[in-house]
Amino acid sequence: MIHRLAAALMLTCLAAPLHAETLRALLVGVGVYANLPGADLKGPENDVRLMAEVLMARGADPAAITVLTTDPTGLPAGVATGAPTRDAILAALDALAVASGPGDLAFFHFSGHGSQAPDRDGDEMGGYDEILLPMDAAGWKGAIGAVENAIVDDELQPRLQAVLDRGARLVGVIDACHSATGFRALGGAGAARVLRPAQLGIPDDAPVAAATAPRPPVTGEFVFLYAAQSDQRAFEYPLAEGQGWYGAFTRQLAAVLLAAPQATWGQVLAEVRDTMQRGSAVQTPDGEGPMLDAPVFGTPVFGASAGARRIGFAGGRLQAGLLWGLTEGTEVALYPSATAGEPVARARLARLTATTAALVAEPGQTLPQAGQAEVTAPAPPPPLRLRPMEPDGAGDWPDLLAAAVEAGLADWALAEADLVPVALPGGGLAFAGSDGVLDAAGPGASPRVDPGPGAADRLAVLLADAGHALRLRAALGSAQGAARGFAIGGPPLALAVDRRPGAPGPQGCGPATGAPAPVDPAKGVAACDELWLTLSNRSGKAQDVTLFYLDRDWRLTVLWPQGGLSNRIARGESARVGLRVESPDGRAAAEEILAVAVAAGDMAPRTDLSHLAEPGASRALGSADGLAAALDRLMDPAASRTLAAPKLTPFTVLRQPVRLLAPARP
Repeated sequence: MIHRLAAALMLTCLAAPLHAETLRALLVGVGVYANLPGADLKGPENDVRLMAEVLMARGADPAAITVLTTDPTGLPAGVATGAPTRDAILAALDALAVASGPGDLAFFHFSGHGSQAPDRDGDEMGGYDEILLPMDAAGWKGAIGAVENAIVDDELQPRLQAVLDRGARLVGVIDACHSATGFRALGGAGAARVLRPAQLGIPDDAPVAAATAPRPPVTGEFVFLYAAQSDQRAFEYPLAEGQGWYGAFTRQLAAVLLAAPQATWGQVLAEVRDTMQRGSAVQTPDGEGPMLDAPVFGTPVFGASAGARRIGFAGGRLQAGLLWGLTEGTEVALYPSATAGEPVARARLARLTATTAALVAEPGQTLPQAGQAEVTAPAPPPPLRLRPMEPDGAGDWPDLLAAAVEAGLADWALAEADLVPVALPGGGLAFAGSDGVLDAAGPGASPRVDPGPGAADRLAVLLADAGHALRLRAALGSAQGAARGFAIGGPPLALAVDRRPGAPGPQGCGPATGAPAPVDPAKGVAACDELWLTLSNRSGKAQDVTLFYLDRDWRLTVLWPQGGLSNRIARGESARVGLRVESPDGRAAAEEILAVAVAAGDMAPRTDLSHLAEPGASRALGSADGLAAALDRLMDPAASRTLAAPKLTPFTVLRQPVRLLAPARP
């Protein structure tokens, strides 16, 4: 279960930048619970009033805003109102989909209680569905095996996808707790927006469906914003004496939206998070979706480019390093906050580790104590080291390699070379590893470049990919070595692989057949086989996992997460990801699956290292029952999903070799 409530909930809460397109909003505020004594909240009704005013300040037509609330007084004139019952909320979501069209913006906001209930259909790898509680929610009903009138994440997802299928963009905001685990006692006047399963009368021995396969993620242009991490509570507080209560997240989000009209959604989230983590009762908002890098209102973003990532720094050190693709000498601009429009200083990066970098102020500049940094001029990475070739019998390859060295893609090394070029009898060029052994995994396994027109370009691409992949391997090794040793019981992340036999045909791979069965990919798999990977968190902390595939030509692609969705696996839970093995030319290969996990630190946002991948064809089939389409695009290496990168705590790298067998000759 990866932020299932949020992912489903948020699916329905989609909204996008507010341009000239039509904005349609559904705002839900549940302060009074008719059937749950003692569960009333004071802030949700004020939250939806505030959000309606924020949207109208951005030009929204009040006639396009629907507010379902337990207290409609004080709402702006012209908005439609109703009671936030289960049936009314679901009907309003259906109406939002019907009314939406290409270019429209749909905005969904929920303020109220959240909780968890036993999974009934096996799609939650952790065994529990996340639920939202409308005003008519009641306790556990054993006869139906559910919390009466609750809205389950499984019901939200198809409604959210329906909005996206109409061509609209979505923004979803949930100011509620979406997990009942890992709560910490906090004093003060705040009230938590969660009801534990026990408070809803859910028995400890309530039946839970056996895990099957998770639902496919939603697809389209969306961003989901959550009030807190899955192991935190979301709080509401009195604004001031006699001025009412508000959700802490909603109030800060509204303030940033009004103050920073040209920020991206990711920058807005980072600013909200920074502000909330300085409060008396800390919670860490989260977000996911491909629109994190999109401008909130569609206008040009300040700074170098729309979606430019900013990374936190403090005490002269950047909270990112080699694993973020950064290099020695990279120039950065320093800002006081995630949404500030003008830099206050400039610096260069030095003394990089896998996860941090020192900031060296430019002459005449003074480093701020803390803030956000944005890369302005990346320094070139160190070149790939090649062993020189003997010119005899090598054709044009020595000259082409010399040109690549001149262009900075590689350098010569007589000792400790990364790659050894080998001229082939047919006129091609192959690359052996540093040991000089050609085709160690079988005939044709070493990377090759064909001769003829365009050979120089093909060589340049291969060398660039190889340099990137080998530097990443070194960075991962550095980070793994610097991390603390594993706790008793082994690494915190376990990777199991199942295989379904492939069905190669004249038009490519057909549907795989049979049930998945455990396999060791290092012993050999065939082209068109499906591999289903189960990532299980065996530790006591949530793990943020990025899954890569490294092919024989050093192309690195992202298997998981997809589309900017959450990659956090809670303790004791699992995620399932599928891929299909392909070999268009029928050659053998030695390839590799890399699982990189970062333990979620206290108050830390998610760490997604997808930006480390090079653009290229993805092998991802999706984490669903049935094959999804391959990724439409890979994460841009310059656009990290890590919003205000945390200091990396225990760091895990799992490397699963994949030996691709050449087809047997007739």
